Amino acid sequence: MSLSTAMRIGLTALLLVALDAGIDSAGAQEVDAREIVRRANDLARGLNSYSTASMQIERPDWSREMSMKSWSLGTEYYLILITAPARDKGQVFLKRENDMWSWVPRVQRAIKIPPSMMNQSWMGSDFTNNDLVRVDSLVIDYIQTVTGEETIHGYETYRIELMPLPEAPVVWGRVVLWIAKTEYFMLRAQYYDEDGELINRLTASEVKLMDDREIPTRLVMEDVKKPGHRTIMVTESVDFHIDVDDAFFSQQQMRTVR
Repeated sequence: MSLSTAMRIGLTALLLVALDAGIDSAGAQEVDAREIVRRANDLARGLNSYSTASMQIERPDWSREMSMKSWSLGTEYYLILITAPARDKGQVFLKRENDMWSWVPRVQRAIKIPPSMMNQSWMGSDFTNNDLVRVDSLVIDYIQTVTGEETIHGYETYRIELMPLPEAPVVWGRVVLWIAKTEYFMLRAQYYDEDGELINRLTASEVKLMDDREIPTRLVMEDVKKPGHRTIMVTESVDFHIDVDDAFFSQQQMRTVR
């Protein structure tokens, strides 16, 4: 074999290796946006969880605080107990598959919350009923697309745009999320109406170890259209692996849970 022939063969081999490497690199760079959103939801919720949290609702001329306990089983079962202040203590919210109820102690009855009210304010806050108990909506009701990358609070994040599926039972015409690439927790979210106008902004911070994982423990939901209107939710403790089954999430439990 002549030297020139050997060189040609060698160059060809190098080009093939480089091409293969380029293909592998391109494949590695492909990102499954839906999977990222799903993992972020799973991280924050856990499979079976129990948590305690506080909520502060702020308005230009007043503010109020609440504390609560919550239990969850998968994505279909939630129970939230208000533990303070005194006037709201004992109120319970139950989601069981597609139905949701509120237990009101002063009238000693469970009131079913119709689907039309799922996007209404929860306890006068800037969160909706859906925000509290239907976190899987961002996975199943939208088409997810990675549209960029940004650094937030020192974390490298994917910027993911969500557009609702046709006929999806959602209020938002568009949602944009910023999810940490490695840690998979959400650090920012923006919610737009059907006309493309920004309505709500959510920011997450104060990443702490909760049970077996690190998650942001401080969430701030702001009403962009109403200056001075915001709600701060702080997670105080979480157990992501409690022993609970669907029998716990019942109307009878609403009357007795403490």
